[in-house]
Amino acid sequence: MYARNDCYTYFTIVGEFDPDEMTQILGLTPEKKWGADDTKGDGSKYGFAHWEIGRCTDYDFKVEKQMEKTISVLEDKIEILNFIREHSNVEFYLAVVPFVCPGEVAPCLAPSLRVIDFCHATRTKIDIDLYVWNSEEE
Repeated sequence: MYARNDCYTYFTIVGEFDPDEMTQILGLTPEKKWGADDTKGDGSKYGFAHWEIGRCTDYDFKVEKQMEKTISVLEDKIEILNFIREHSNVEFYLAVVPFVCPGEVAPCLAPSLRVIDFCHATRTKIDIDLYVWNSEEE
């Protein structure tokens, strides 16, 4: 059986763009990236570009702390992010991926005002992708 709750967060840009150009514009090295025409492991094409940074795996039941760590690398890039959004076919996401175990204290997924302000300023959507462990699984 799974021992405890967990969560990770990250910021991603998705859409139609060159991931290497995005790296150059932002002056940051992504943790993951691919282009729309890049090939997946199964031989198919992605169909959209992806650029990811700020992955935080330091679980805290107050997930807002993880969200703040994720956006901390981007808070001085708000003007650049807005320029990118206004001149490209892209969307920004703050991904929150909690894993919860039955019978344990559920994580608090409420973003702090700092996170809300960043997301509002950059038009970043918060995407919560919740997983609940099956208590019968070992």
